[in-house]
Amino acid sequence: MPEPTPPLWTAQEIAVATGGRIEGGVFDANGLTYNSREIEPGDLFLALKGARDGHDFAASAFAAGAAGALVERPVDGGPCIVVPDTLHALEALGAAARDRAPHIRRGAVTGSVGKTSVTQAIKAGLDLAGPAHASIKSYNNHIGVPLTLARMHPSVERAVFEIGMNAPGEIGPLARMVQPHAACVTTVGPVHIEAFADGEAGVAAEKAAIFQGLGPGGLAVINGDNPWVELLHQAALRAGARVATFGSEPAHDARLIDFTPNPEGARVTAEVYGRTHVFPLRQSGFHWGLNSLAVILMLDALDVPVETALEALAHFEPLKGRGETRLVHLPKGAFTLIDESYNANPLSMKAGFLSLGAKPVERRGRRVVVLTDMLELGDQSEALHAGLATAIEAAAIDVVHAAGPQMRHLYDAISPERRGVWAGTAAALADQAADLAGPDDIVMVKGSNGSKASLVAAALLRLERDDTGGPPLK
Repeated sequence: MPEPTPPLWTAQEIAVATGGRIEGGVFDANGLTYNSREIEPGDLFLALKGARDGHDFAASAFAAGAAGALVERPVDGGPCIVVPDTLHALEALGAAARDRAPHIRRGAVTGSVGKTSVTQAIKAGLDLAGPAHASIKSYNNHIGVPLTLARMHPSVERAVFEIGMNAPGEIGPLARMVQPHAACVTTVGPVHIEAFADGEAGVAAEKAAIFQGLGPGGLAVINGDNPWVELLHQAALRAGARVATFGSEPAHDARLIDFTPNPEGARVTAEVYGRTHVFPLRQSGFHWGLNSLAVILMLDALDVPVETALEALAHFEPLKGRGETRLVHLPKGAFTLIDESYNANPLSMKAGFLSLGAKPVERRGRRVVVLTDMLELGDQSEALHAGLATAIEAAAIDVVHAAGPQMRHLYDAISPERRGVWAGTAAALADQAADLAGPDDIVMVKGSNGSKASLVAAALLRLERDDTGGPPLK
């Protein structure tokens, strides 16, 4: 009989790590969460304080099977560990998880575009190489990063963490908490710039702060095609790190030679550390040419062979709202829906237009984009929205449907023959879904999460169900 897996945490270990006191008895925890609706039997419930006070949900957590709770005051329903501040205690628990398992190779990823998809693609490679751990969803902030660390079982061999930011000064502390052996900046662009007095330069400096977590000899993986490469490179050198670059020039450690979309995704030809590789992707967006190289370099730094990395990339599917492609069947014919509704910024918009423009369409088909506002662009928002018109023209997009006051600037900037439907909100545009797509069209839906582009994507999918009575087909 195999030995049973030890618990993730015992009550005594939690108390030692957090400086808390045990009340109501000891327990073992096999997971942890701050959301009482996500409790699995045996979890530790974290009573964090935010818009709602987590202590008010402790009873629900115990009713759902929580083994114990981390609290600032005793609660009824089960055993507790009482600490002065639950968020600080979570940070301490994350640090303890890191320190008790020094054998685990850790990677970290940030970037203005692509950090979640690149993180999850790295995780796919780690899973093939052995027991692994990673961020889930987009758990990349001051709660998500320590929570992901605290969930890391000492039995795993490798782990990868996503690190994000909305304002200055957030990435450095999180990177120092993770202490990765390798850290990647996918790219830098005008994202969250309204929070930075110096605009994109401030974003670049903030992204470079991920290298503060690297120890001497750690590897910094940098997009060599990005205009901020020198700033990133110098930040990595100040941290005592080694540097590996990926991009399209021969001098890069990982060089993209060719990216050819096809019906299954794409075929990539690349040279990595002097070796040429040709491999398939399930992703068809041109940005995935460089993303795949970032994944390979990070996996190599985490002791995963390149052959394993290529196998993982060959099977890695687009994440929800990040390039999922569906064929939507209607009585008069089908159209292809590319769901990019999870998020958007000027960089990812232009990459999406380029990818859509490269896709072949049937004779009666059109290349269609359905766009909602890009957010957090500050006083540059009007110019950045209107400036997308050039990329739309260059990609030969046939029709632009748009929603939101900022996208109105783009709508007015494009040539009249490309203008489709405009609406004040995504919900209003979703109500007109039947007018947005026709047979053989390829339709990309893209916008910031907060501007609700997902409402339009969902409405387009429902066209099939409403017309045929069946669920959308993949």
